Amino acid sequence: MSQVEVLSVTDTGRRRRWTDAEKVRIVEESYAAPRMAAATARRYEISRSLLTRWRRLAREGLLIGNGDRAHFTAVTVRPEVAAEPATTDAQFRADDTSHDRVEIILPNGRRLVTAASTETSTLARLIQVVERA
Repeated sequence: MSQVEVLSVTDTGRRRRWTDAEKVRIVEESYAAPRMAAATARRYEISRSLLTRWRRLAREGLLIGNGDRAHFTAVTVRPEVAAEPATTDAQFRADDTSHDRVEIILPNGRRLVTAASTETSTLARLIQVVERA
């Protein structure tokens, strides 16, 4: 009588499934400081090329975490308030007035429009992200 052995595979290898929310969190962590991409990739045991792909998807608005879409636009600082506010993808609260907005145009040509009351630390992080995009 021949003997039959059943082989079952329980290990799926190194392939992991990352949710979009996890990918967004990892991408945001990689932008926390200059040159953090390689260190972040090592921390999560992913390749730098995979992290670079996720970062590109996030810039293009194709990587969505928690259902929110982040849109980055170029930034310009102007001393005077324009007569007509520029059309942007950004939505402002109803209580914001047009003179409470700041428009910043970065050297890379992107534009960022935000409330004038935005904290400087938050604005600095936004500008860093937009400059790298």
